[in-house]
Amino acid sequence: MARNNYMKLSGLEPLVFTPEINFVNIGERTNITGSKKFARLILNGNYDEALEVALDQVRGGAQVLDVCMDEGMLDGEFAMVKFLNLIASEPEICKIPIMIDSSKWKIIVAGLKCVQGKGIVNSISLKNGEEEFIEQAKTVKKFGAAVVVMAFDEKGQADTYERRIEICERSYRVLVDKIKFNPQDIIFDPNIFPVATGMDEHRKNAVDFFNATKWIKKNLPGAKVSGGVSNVSFSFRGNNPVREAMHAAFLYHAIKSGMDMGIVNPSMLEIYDDIPKDLLERVEDVLFDRREDATERMLDFAETVKSADKKEVVNEAWRSDPVSKRMEHALVKGILDFIIEDTEEARIEYKNPLKVIEGPLMDGMNVVGDLFGEGKMFLPQVVKSARVMKKAVAYLEPFMPLPGEGEEKSSLKKILLATVKGDVHDIGKNIVGVVLACNSYQIIDLGVMVDAQKIIDEAVKNNVDIIGLSGLITPSLDEMVNVASEMERQGIKIPLLIGGATTSRIHTAVKIDPIYSGTVVHVMDASKSVPIAGEAISPDTKEAYRIKYKEIYQQLRVDHEAKQSIKQLVTYEQAKANPVEIEWSSYTPVVPKKLGRTVLKDLDLNVVRKYIDWTPFFNTWMLSGKFPKIFSDPVVGAEAKKVYDEANEMLDQAIAEKWLTANAVFGLYPVVRSEDDATVLDVDGNPVASFHFLRQQGKKGRGVPNRSLADYLHPTEKDYLGCFAVTSGTGMETKLAEFQKDGDDYNDIMFKSIADRLAEATAEYLHELVRKEYWGYSEDENLENDSLIREEYAGIRPAPGYPACPEHSEKGTISRLLDMENQIGIELTSSFAMYPTSSVSGFFFGNPESKYFGLGKIGEDQVASYAKRKGMTLRDAERALSPNLAYQPNLTLVEPTA
Repeated sequence: MARNNYMKLSGLEPLVFTPEINFVNIGERTNITGSKKFARLILNGNYDEALEVALDQVRGGAQVLDVCMDEGMLDGEFAMVKFLNLIASEPEICKIPIMIDSSKWKIIVAGLKCVQGKGIVNSISLKNGEEEFIEQAKTVKKFGAAVVVMAFDEKGQADTYERRIEICERSYRVLVDKIKFNPQDIIFDPNIFPVATGMDEHRKNAVDFFNATKWIKKNLPGAKVSGGVSNVSFSFRGNNPVREAMHAAFLYHAIKSGMDMGIVNPSMLEIYDDIPKDLLERVEDVLFDRREDATERMLDFAETVKSADKKEVVNEAWRSDPVSKRMEHALVKGILDFIIEDTEEARIEYKNPLKVIEGPLMDGMNVVGDLFGEGKMFLPQVVKSARVMKKAVAYLEPFMPLPGEGEEKSSLKKILLATVKGDVHDIGKNIVGVVLACNSYQIIDLGVMVDAQKIIDEAVKNNVDIIGLSGLITPSLDEMVNVASEMERQGIKIPLLIGGATTSRIHTAVKIDPIYSGTVVHVMDASKSVPIAGEAISPDTKEAYRIKYKEIYQQLRVDHEAKQSIKQLVTYEQAKANPVEIEWSSYTPVVPKKLGRTVLKDLDLNVVRKYIDWTPFFNTWMLSGKFPKIFSDPVVGAEAKKVYDEANEMLDQAIAEKWLTANAVFGLYPVVRSEDDATVLDVDGNPVASFHFLRQQGKKGRGVPNRSLADYLHPTEKDYLGCFAVTSGTGMETKLAEFQKDGDDYNDIMFKSIADRLAEATAEYLHELVRKEYWGYSEDENLENDSLIREEYAGIRPAPGYPACPEHSEKGTISRLLDMENQIGIELTSSFAMYPTSSVSGFFFGNPESKYFGLGKIGEDQVASYAKRKGMTLRDAERALSPNLAYQPNLTLVEPTA
């Protein structure tokens, strides 16, 4: 049968791709991920008002309407069907073809079932292999739709000319040769990526797209080419004149190359011939990678265009101040623009690069340190100041004489910082380094995973004044003890600062101070590090300070021993005899819908980001407050809003440019319980692994159990347990290396903070998928993100290393069971830290009673006491004190007898 010569689409009216049609514009404001207004309307159920958005798109010139309902807090399938049905009743809208856009195949199928005319499916790809690709293509063919094929395969997204044509050709051959798909209904998206990012690997993004488009049109007969044009100008967010010019120029050349359709915002599109010639020259230089300095010239010129667009009058009176004052102003305000020229002027004036560092630069940083100490500057501002300082110092370094050439010795005190062996987390350490650098200290940062001997060797080699040890996980505490022990054995007496999430004053006093005769001080947070460091190394105070802390820690040890003698522990046998009592006769374990291991690669970060809990992000930046109330705080609100906006700008760019990816692996398995152990079985019932859950051994009040996670598994029958590992850190090291090379602490810390938040969000998102789909014990759950953060769902997600499961070594079993390293690239250190750092692992318990394992800030003894005072059962007391715990009555807690 002869195929059609032209692509034909339709709503109520046909759209035929004849040679007279130069380009088809796809309207995207009805894409919930591309329009905040549309997202808000749909999430609030205002479908009638959302139709107005679609109508505006049609009246604005959209020839195809992209409809996407991918939102974590939305029933996407329901929303897609409802909105498409409403569109069908609006003649002005439904006359044009619909592009059904979703990353979830069931939503696409639901859309195909109700869309009228011939639409487009966006999208399918070879990402998960040919079998799924063919199956989905057959479905599209059955419904008679056209299809967008992404340049994506099992190896990842195409980012070079060669990869673009390789994937498109393979996809075309599978579609046309294997399932006889009409080539006129194939639309390739060869990936439009940003240019002028400053990264060499992005320089050919535009020209590769043009060339790939030409190749597709020549070698894959009938196929069309599409893409999202706004991606190309992502580096210039906020500068509309430049973005408009880039879109127009890109589109002009893409259409000449054969591009047939694309997502273009007409309001962000300049007329090609109206683009100023000087701007057009620089735009086309970056689009075609015509010069080595194209990006730099574009960036410089963009600033002049931006200023002209905003018609801002910038107060630059400070530029007439003496150079030392100009440098101080730049440091306090975090202004990079003039620091190089000012540093050069200072170098000539002071005739010595070291005197520039120890003079105007350190004077300016001392002002920053004072303002920070007085609470007049916040940590994000301080880190930006440090970025300016590092840029100036980097400029001066080539002018510094080599050792032995008579250069005077720096008077800056040196502090060595290191994350100890087995640990890979360094955000807190980096923040401490920045704060100390703002107060006249030279920082020697050894990074992460540093063993004891290297710390000692580098400290001696660099003649440092202080050593700072950092660690996040509990095994790091033992490694810190080892470092202190080795320092004592080798006769090192350098003051030792101890910091990190798991460290504490009492651990420092009991475990580290007794084995080290030098000064040992636990540092609560970065803001406390400056006065501690000052007193610990000052000739006038250091010995008195050492003695002072020896006495403080000695008293802490005495008090701790007294408390331990009073604190009553029970034997393990006694603890086992006091478990959580559950009436199991009324309980039937829910069999997971999908048993065994599942791998989810390259999760959609636009979906994952909706699960972020932002409150810990602000804690990282030492901005105290709960999201979003923190924005109304009279002290930190403005800075919190600023750093939040900058985080989301970076997150936008990180997602668009694939700075990192999120991957997950999890398994749902049958288990049998033996006391406090859970043996994992394969599909044939053979044991393949065992988890060993610890039990509380503190003496409890009347009626309060000694809990163990094992209590929530059926004691005699087969039950089910899940385990998982996720990472959002894959690929992030490349970008971090760029920031670190540039001395850009601010973006380094910001990116790590964002990646950590994404890792937790990925775990939250995965847990929801498991509850609703893969295990399926909460299929009807519909919780907002606030409710997810409050853990109002059934079941729990405990993690090794935390109170419910404090033993980190269980990660080793999780890793072996899930083949974590091979499946998604997560490695474990010798101390069971996960690398990449932005990774999370844990367990899934589906038993609804398990949510009572941890009562948040409400302790078990308080529950028992409250129940006794009020004459309540323990269950009613738990519900009264923890109203956010949604009680699920399908299990009965057995009340203790009097």
